[in-house]
Amino acid sequence: MKRKNFLGLVQLLLLFSLEVFAKGNHLPSWAFGGFVRPARINPLIEPIASSTFLCPYKGTQVHWECADTFNPAAIVRNDSVYVLYRAEDDPYVGIGKRTSRIGLAVFGDGLHVDYRCSKPVMYPDGSEISKKYEWSGGCEDPRVVDTGNGSYIMTFTSWDNRIPRLSIAISKDLRTWKHCGPAFLNAYKGKFKDMPCKSGSIVTEIKNGRQIMAKVNGKYLMYWGEQFIAAATSSDGINWQPVCDPDMNIIHLVQPRNGFFDSGLTECGPPAVITSKGILLIYNGKNSDDIRKMDRNYPPNTYAAGQVLFNKDNPFRVKHRLDKAFFRPMASYEKTGQYKAGTVFVEGLVFKDNKWFMYYGCADSKVGVAVYDPSLIGIRGDPVVLHNQLYINNDIN
Repeated sequence: MKRKNFLGLVQLLLLFSLEVFAKGNHLPSWAFGGFVRPARINPLIEPIASSTFLCPYKGTQVHWECADTFNPAAIVRNDSVYVLYRAEDDPYVGIGKRTSRIGLAVFGDGLHVDYRCSKPVMYPDGSEISKKYEWSGGCEDPRVVDTGNGSYIMTFTSWDNRIPRLSIAISKDLRTWKHCGPAFLNAYKGKFKDMPCKSGSIVTEIKNGRQIMAKVNGKYLMYWGEQFIAAATSSDGINWQPVCDPDMNIIHLVQPRNGFFDSGLTECGPPAVITSKGILLIYNGKNSDDIRKMDRNYPPNTYAAGQVLFNKDNPFRVKHRLDKAFFRPMASYEKTGQYKAGTVFVEGLVFKDNKWFMYYGCADSKVGVAVYDPSLIGIRGDPVVLHNQLYINNDIN
């Protein structure tokens, strides 16, 4: 009896602590959120062992999405949400050694699947570009924007098992993609063609209820980067030039901060959005595993999501930045899988039915969704929880 009473007291104290921390995570007026995980919906997409397709390189049928499905892009087309997710094929090899391909699922209401392709829609296809940049690691971590003229542009990581490169593809139907090669291939006479880079978030705007690619100061703009956040500009959305200083060094706009949730990495998330306050970018912060640098409210190596607001007139200047993650691993499926330290990795953000639907990878293993309704007042970000509490109980089942 005494043990039961003690455990009950511990649970009450934990709940009280969660409430205290939750009240402390107010979001400023410029930020999006809070995002709420719909009940009994997640995980939204999980691996399917039976899906096969004929691999152009291996010449055999491959179980292309049997290991993990995660890190999704999202776009609205014909009033449905098209989710393009990264899938890995071999559960018996380590992280970084599998081949990644991109699958497609369609959700009429953004939450319930209406259709899921049995074969990948974007993958190393045997073309010269594919042979040079995508095999055998594959096509990873897509983001997709609507150009507004009947086509779609995807940024993704092409991985040849040597150098990760931020690359571009284009499509008219989201099912058939033309591989365009690395985004920085021709910039500054090829200066950055072999630079390791990834995670491109092209700036968008809401126009007549539709989220489309936007020009800023006369050019398309993309934030990108993993170790830091940088920028690039383009006239056509395919060929990009990194923003550099006079000495031709990449300018770092946002960098990791010691003592914060993003002390390890600051990696760009879904397409950025122009708002009345500025240009809002959601990014993925990784907590350091160095006790001198990490935020002790999170386990080491945890991925959680932050937000930064750039000046609309000077898009390379930061106006505001959240000090606390607005979205962090809470559910069991976000803390089990390839990254057991906990990962929510946001790559998809769409505006539908006057709400924002955010699609994210769960521990590099599954896909989840969370929804922000701007008409609701007083919604907070995910609570900040001391890291030892994360292992005592699951915050969400």
